[in-house]
Order: sequence, then C-alpha cells, then structure tokens
Amino acid sequence: MTLFDTDIFIWVQKGNEKAAKLMEKSSNRYLSIQTYMELLQCARDKTQHRYVKDFIASYGFIVLPLTENIGHRASIYIEEYTLVSGLRSGDAIIAATAVENNLTLASSNAKHFKTIKDLSLKIFKP
Repeated sequence: MTLFDTDIFIWVQKGNEKAAKLMEKSSNRYLSIQTYMELLQCARDKTQHRYVKDFIASYGFIVLPLTENIGHRASIYIEEYTLVSGLRSGDAIIAATAVENNLTLASSNAKHFKTIKDLSLKIFKP
C-alpha cells in the first residue's frame, strides 16, 4: 500500500508515463491531506481545481486526515531532521502520515525523506 508524495502527482500532470504507471500499479492509493492541499493550492483556477479533484476521485485515492499522532510525529521529525536534510513541515506531515498508517511513501524527493529511519520509502526516478 502506497502513499504518494505531491511530486508524483506533478510528474503525472507533466505527462510522465513512469509516474502514471506507478500509480496504476498500486491497488490501494493514498495521499495525505497535506498533499491534497498542496495540489489544490497550485491550481491557478477553478478548472484546475476540478481537474485535481476529478483525478483523485477517478484513481480512487483515499485522502488521509491529519491526526494528533501524525502532528506529533511530524514535529519530532522536524526536530530531528530539519538541520540534517532540510526537511520542511509539509514533508514532515507527509512522512508522518505514511509511518502512522504503515504505508510506503513513493517520492522522487530522496534528499528530504531518506534520513527518516522509520519511513518505508520508494524512490521514484523520472
């Protein structure tokens, strides 16, 4: 079971077939509420908002909420990894969502995530 980082969605939107196949291969598709908000935030108009929502629905993604445990774990990740790897709060929330839900995180952003010891990470290379 896979949690997809925001960058994988962006690769798909850019027409990257490997990213699309990665999503298609996964039988259970998850994204964090953080990724959902990032995708909507990047939309320039209502048409793009609708596209994002339709894409998520058509692929059957399950949006995982921000819980107290995820927030706590993300804050620990910031304390432990920001100075080492440049981990930002959004990425900490995404990583914590994966760990708290026993999911593998698919991302092409190895720099920020590879130092997190308890994270199962699948590095995507476009």
